[in-house]
Parts: sequence; structure tokens; C-alpha cells
Amino acid sequence: MPHIRLAEGLPGIRGLFAFRPETAKPLCELVEVLLRQPGTLSPGERELIATYVSAQNDCYYCQTAHGTIAACHLDGNEKLVRDVKADFEHAAISEKLKALLAIAGKVQRGGKNVQPEDVERARREGATDQEIHDTVLIAAAFCMYNRYVDGLATWAPPDPSFYRERGQQVARDGYLPIPAEVQAAQAGRSRA
Repeated sequence: MPHIRLAEGLPGIRGLFAFRPETAKPLCELVEVLLRQPGTLSPGERELIATYVSAQNDCYYCQTAHGTIAACHLDGNEKLVRDVKADFEHAAISEKLKALLAIAGKVQRGGKNVQPEDVERARREGATDQEIHDTVLIAAAFCMYNRYVDGLATWAPPDPSFYRERGQQVARDGYLPIPAEVQAAQAGRSRA
């Protein structure tokens, strides 16, 4: 049961966005830039970073939602998503992504855990400064998102199939525009 009164039927961060719509826009814009803006890491790779960090934080809603989106970007490969969450060093991903996930995992535990040798490993595997930067920012942002979702005890449907339809929509359309239920909550507040 959520710690605060949230709209019925809106899981995870969607319920929080409807509760405080003015925070939805900047948070959605940040995730849109980090996970979807054109770059040298694919959206699937970036979603895997978000999923891995969310799994390390034990945030069921975020790891399931972003894992589903990652799988959509990766030709439906849900097994790869599970493999990355369980043991990315042995998953069928590039050595570069493994090095970036190692950095993300250290950020998840605490930013000062990232060491020069972690960054050097990523560089040896071909990671650019922007990819290293974005990995750190994705990891840091998802620690915030995970703590936001779990810190207010939001509702997270237990059935992974619940996330598939939304995952396909986000993989196709992105994180913008703001979900309709959040726009409706915002309109309701402006009329009040």
C-alpha cells in the first residue's frame, strides 16, 4: 500500500507523476534524453543499463518496466535481459557494454566506488567519454527513480505480462509526451 494517497490503478512512477504532475515533465525529459536521444549506445543498451541498476536496487517496478522496454529494442530478447540482470559478465553482450555495466554497478553502490581502472577498462573496449558520462548519469538517475518509486511504496503489478504493452508503446514512442493520466491530473489541478 502506498505511503501517500495515489490514483488507483496507476503503477509505479506513473502514479507519482499523476500525484505531482509538475515533476513529471522534467523527469520524463531526462529519461528521454538519457535512454532515447540518438547516440552511439543503442536505446536497447541504455535500457539494459537502467534495468541492471534497477535490479541491483531491487526495484521491481523499474527493472520490470525497463527490462521490457529493453527487450522490445532487442528484438524481444527477454532472456538477454534476464541474463544481464543475473550476471552481465557472462551475458551475450559486447565487452564494451560489460565494462559500462561494471561502472553502472559501482555508481549504484556509491559514485566514489568508480575507479580509474573501471574507466580505463571501458576505454580499452572502445567506450567514448560521452558513453562513460551517460552510463554514470543513467545509473545515478535510476537510483533516484528507484528510490522515488520504492520510497513511496508505489504499486507494482506482479505479473510481467502487465508491462509488455506499455513497454512496446514506450519503445516505439518514447517517454514523451507525458502520459495522458498525468496530463489529466495536471489539468485537474489547474482548474482547482
